[in-house]
Amino acid sequence: MERQLAEKIETRTARVAVIGQGYVGLPLALEFARAGFTAVGIDNDPDRIAGLNLGQSPTPDVADAELSELLTSGHYRATGDFAVLADSDVVIICVPTPLRKSKDPDISYVVAAAEQASAHFHPGQLVVLESTTYPGTTDELLIPMFSARGGRVGDSVFVAFSPERIDPANKQFKVRDIPKVVGGATAACTRLASALYRTIVPKVYEVSSPTVAELAKLYENTFRNINIALANEFALMCRRLGVSSREVIDAAATKPFGFMPFYPGPGIGGHCIAVDPFYLSWKLRLNGYEPRFIHIADEINQQMPEHVVALVTEALNARRQSVNGASILALGVAYKANVGDTRESPALEILATLRAKGAEVTYCDPWVPTTTVGNVEMKSVEMSAERLAEADCVLILADHAAFDYDQVVATARLVVDARNATWGREAPDGRVVRL
Repeated sequence: MERQLAEKIETRTARVAVIGQGYVGLPLALEFARAGFTAVGIDNDPDRIAGLNLGQSPTPDVADAELSELLTSGHYRATGDFAVLADSDVVIICVPTPLRKSKDPDISYVVAAAEQASAHFHPGQLVVLESTTYPGTTDELLIPMFSARGGRVGDSVFVAFSPERIDPANKQFKVRDIPKVVGGATAACTRLASALYRTIVPKVYEVSSPTVAELAKLYENTFRNINIALANEFALMCRRLGVSSREVIDAAATKPFGFMPFYPGPGIGGHCIAVDPFYLSWKLRLNGYEPRFIHIADEINQQMPEHVVALVTEALNARRQSVNGASILALGVAYKANVGDTRESPALEILATLRAKGAEVTYCDPWVPTTTVGNVEMKSVEMSAERLAEADCVLILADHAAFDYDQVVATARLVVDARNATWGREAPDGRVVRL
């Protein structure tokens, strides 16, 4: 069966099914379609499926024209019918792995996808989990499900973990540009998964087990989380010393070795950095170990929205104004630049706090037409010279490229810049306050 499936992969006759057609699953499915495979994207959102089959991409990282081309060629289609898994040679799971309110892992989406995959299992399939999860998920969850259906791992079913590494809005590194880490349950599993991914990416790095691959992804994002926390705390320290943290970090970054620059911000958000470290800490606590760095970093990062509110308060007080009754125009509510994703976005907490203090809050975000702040539904407004001039404070929370920061600095009465987006643009009267 390994040899037969390897031949199908090599000749591009293997039928590939990708469960989950969001920011990870859709680009992945289209890469396989572009490589010549017949790829089907499976999702449980009927509106998303309908839009995909009309050539309407739900993510800015995939152009409508790109999607339409692969639909027309017949290499890609979307469906909500999991029965297509029975005809698939490869099943890849790319579903969300959020946190519960208790910050414990919520793998209900992975469980549901795995149940569907195992229910439609046939001998000779390759099953790959890409969703970020706690170490041991592949061995403890996926493999028993297929074994219960009669699958013999490494013989009649091939199981592997290969973490997704998508960076939304990153135009330099797309799926085809990023090496894949692959850890199979057996050597045969690793060989097949590696052969599959080599058809779409330049480099595949094989590791000894699914657990190693799961940990590699968690370490990548825990590394970022902790270093962002260090940059955030450094900004707080520099403020007490009356020094620009950005200037210090830029100076340190001139060192050609041993240093990687991270920059402070209003907090962390999104689908990975704010979530993934807790999958690791949860698993470690079950094994009797308390990962202290993760919790210290979270404590610092969680303080940043409060710090931004304090900056706004201090900046208004310096102009003999209070937050109560002040008109605040927020630029950006997404968790990062040039995306429309507000999951875990610190901007929402900041705006909710300012509203609770009596501020009149509006926001402009070309990527987020509507959002909920607290319990209030809000709509994005257009950024204009008039709005910038009328606001008591313009608060930059996401440094979208679409914003004209020269206009912001020249027009606004007061700017609180939580992203250092105005760096290098000095206002003569010092009306720009940076994080």
